Amino acid sequence: AQDLDVGSNGIQAYSIAPENEYFSVSFGNGDDKDVELVLEKALDREEQAEVGFSLIAVDGGSPPRSGTTQIRIVVLDVNDNAPIFTQKLYIGQVLENAPEGSVVLRVVATDQDVGVNGNITYQFRQSVSTSNSAFAIDPRSGEIKLMKHLDFEVAENHEFNVQATDGGGLSAICKVLVEVVDVNDNAPELVVSSFTSPLPENALPGTVVALFTVRDRDSGANGKVSCALEDQLAFSLRPAYKNYYELVTMSTLDREETGRYILSVTAADAGSPPLTTTQTFTVDISDINDNAPVFNQSSYTMYVQENNVPTVLVGAVRATDADMGPNAKVTYFLAPAQPTEQPPCSCISVNSENGHVFVLRPLDYEQVRQIEVLVIASDAGSPPLRSNVTVRLVVVDENDNAPKVLYPAQDSTPPSSELVPVSAEAGYLITKVVAVDADSGQNSWLSYHLLRATDPGLFVVGAQSGEVRLKRPVTERDAVKQKLIVLVRDNGRPPLSATAALSALLLNDFSDVRLPHSNLATEDESNSLTAYLIISLTFVSLLFLASLTAFITHKICKRKKLKDGQVLYGTSNLQSDLVDAATAGTFPHGYCYEISLTTGSGNSEFKFLKPVLPSLPPQQERNQTVRQDSYPNSSDRH
Repeated sequence: AQDLDVGSNGIQAYSIAPENEYFSVSFGNGDDKDVELVLEKALDREEQAEVGFSLIAVDGGSPPRSGTTQIRIVVLDVNDNAPIFTQKLYIGQVLENAPEGSVVLRVVATDQDVGVNGNITYQFRQSVSTSNSAFAIDPRSGEIKLMKHLDFEVAENHEFNVQATDGGGLSAICKVLVEVVDVNDNAPELVVSSFTSPLPENALPGTVVALFTVRDRDSGANGKVSCALEDQLAFSLRPAYKNYYELVTMSTLDREETGRYILSVTAADAGSPPLTTTQTFTVDISDINDNAPVFNQSSYTMYVQENNVPTVLVGAVRATDADMGPNAKVTYFLAPAQPTEQPPCSCISVNSENGHVFVLRPLDYEQVRQIEVLVIASDAGSPPLRSNVTVRLVVVDENDNAPKVLYPAQDSTPPSSELVPVSAEAGYLITKVVAVDADSGQNSWLSYHLLRATDPGLFVVGAQSGEVRLKRPVTERDAVKQKLIVLVRDNGRPPLSATAALSALLLNDFSDVRLPHSNLATEDESNSLTAYLIISLTFVSLLFLASLTAFITHKICKRKKLKDGQVLYGTSNLQSDLVDAATAGTFPHGYCYEISLTTGSGNSEFKFLKPVLPSLPPQQERNQTVRQDSYPNSSDRH
């Protein structure tokens, strides 16, 4: 250790922590304080392979300061332990007919040393002997194997020594004793005298299936034979005489439960170990018609869409028969009707071979919704066995019926008008459209929509209820007669619909109801009159334009004459000009026409406004009065 301080502040002492019995520290007292680590006690690697501690250096200052370093001592191994066998005597047994290469036993030795000192090899102690020539030992694993066949009659025991040596030359010896075990060399023999297969499943209990005999060429206990039948409740062995046995049935047989029995008869001698011989009897069970067909369902429910195509396949029934061959061949047919019952539906047919169910003609859900028939399955046995099942055919509705409007009635007569006061507020119930649908389910769910109206913004129709209400208050600009068309649509795919036409009258007072009703009767005439009035208005406008053009041309000509020195207007000729103009149907000033056309009303009105004339002299004013008097109704409505 080093300390930059000097004097008493330098390094003063060394110590070990924690203290141990194997090492101590030694250091000088002079200026050169070399430190030595001293072994105080001999080490044993097998007890402790490593020793670790801390070396602490302390100076003489106040307070003292210290430095620490870690020291790890690894103890190296020396070959100071000899191998040790787990047993002094190993005893093994081997059958006289054991094959070559069989492992007889294994010797095991351990060494506490490690590395090369702990590697152990095995070998026989004798170099050559009779026993050693029949066996071989694996030098690494210590397994002793058989090198040739043994004969119990030649030698019952084999004894030899095995030596275990480690890598350092230390060794140990153990004794091995191998006992040869006698075996039963001859197995019993089983000879069959008679055997019957197949066996009908209705065979009675006690029926003899096979007769056989057993024998063994050995003598004594090795030649004494016994027979056993393995795990069979339907058959058993019955001793006959001497060494003969019978294989017989014990209970009734069922081919559908077990179609084939594999019977194993084992003959065993009394040797040690016993030798056995197994004879297998395969007994097939022949079928008889003892099972009726069984449907895979207790009942069938099939679905068909209405308006189906003829001979449509809607499903299949299936029955299985546990028998085999002709006894398992199943055919299907509809059950005939009893005299007191109705005949089966002629619209259903079943395929006799595969059980497919067909609907022969189109069905209408609105007429028949469900059909039940009885299907019979019969096998081909003699006599045949049968079973039946109920087949329920459910007709699924199709959206083939459009909604029908019940109210308001949509016949050829004009629909009655609903009376609505002009003072009604938003949400006022005007009427309710009522419709029905002959379909069912979602095909009959109806919704109502406003398709067309004189003023679409004035009305709203409840989508589910069909109620027609005011969407906003009535104003003066709204027409008195309102026509509405409501669309009624079902929820089918694709949807079908119908329309309901209705009308409403917006009245200030319900006492005015007679006038609109009289107008309803002439509504078609009013529409035609409106068209005629529009044509007349066009014609009058064209005539007015032609007159205006002629008047302007006439004025231009008179101005031209005025420039030439001629008097255009005088007291005498103004009146004549006005009279001529009145007679010709032209005037010096244009008239304004006001046209009022009301949709749904029975009247179309023309308003002729009086012209605005400039100030004229008294004579001209009188002439102008004459012109106006000649058309006293020019401002009236036509």
